[in-house]
Amino acid sequence: MPAETSSPAYTPIPLPDYQEKPLDQMRADAQAFYDEIRTRHTIRDFSDRPVPRDIIETCLKAAGTAPSGANHQPWHFSVIGDASMKRKIRLAAEEEERAFYAGRAGDEWIKALAPLGTDDSKPFLEIAPWLICIFGERKSRSTDGEMRKNYYVPESVSIATGFLLAALHRAGLATLTHTPNPMSFLSEICGRPAHDKPYILLVTGYPAPDATIPQHATLKRDLADIATFY
Repeated sequence: MPAETSSPAYTPIPLPDYQEKPLDQMRADAQAFYDEIRTRHTIRDFSDRPVPRDIIETCLKAAGTAPSGANHQPWHFSVIGDASMKRKIRLAAEEEERAFYAGRAGDEWIKALAPLGTDDSKPFLEIAPWLICIFGERKSRSTDGEMRKNYYVPESVSIATGFLLAALHRAGLATLTHTPNPMSFLSEICGRPAHDKPYILLVTGYPAPDATIPQHATLKRDLADIATFY
């Protein structure tokens, strides 16, 4: 029986789109998705080969279907293909990264990063065709134009980012989640309001022909280590 509510704002409609699958098909589809998504790898060697904008737009629309607190959809994607803006972002990011690797991070964090081979040089920020700055909106306008507070912003943005990563991978593109610390320079460069918080700088495009990944990145924890069934 459908859930009941006394709120006059609640208007239930029949569940759209859902189609139940036979168990064998469910298992096959679950396995197929796992087999596909496990081939996604974070890379830092990108090609400058162009990627059509409409592909990025479709992937962003997929991200926009993610669940969110009160369905406020508290995210904004600033999508940058302009070379001069990418240059500004690279210079600002590398300035923060130099401070990070020079001592801000601390010895333990630097030691943890060592197997990944990262440093303060971020040429991919200019080479890759698209940078997607993912912002969380602490408040945003509703469909009727009213400014309202948003809820569960970090959780909602994280889910949408996961959708976006999966969509870009499904489209055949490589990705990198870059998180310079702090990231406030992204708000200024992208012209976002003060109530927007930058969470991730997502780099996407084709991998370079000689792209590599660190062997360390292929080590994934077993199911028994990441899940408990009760």
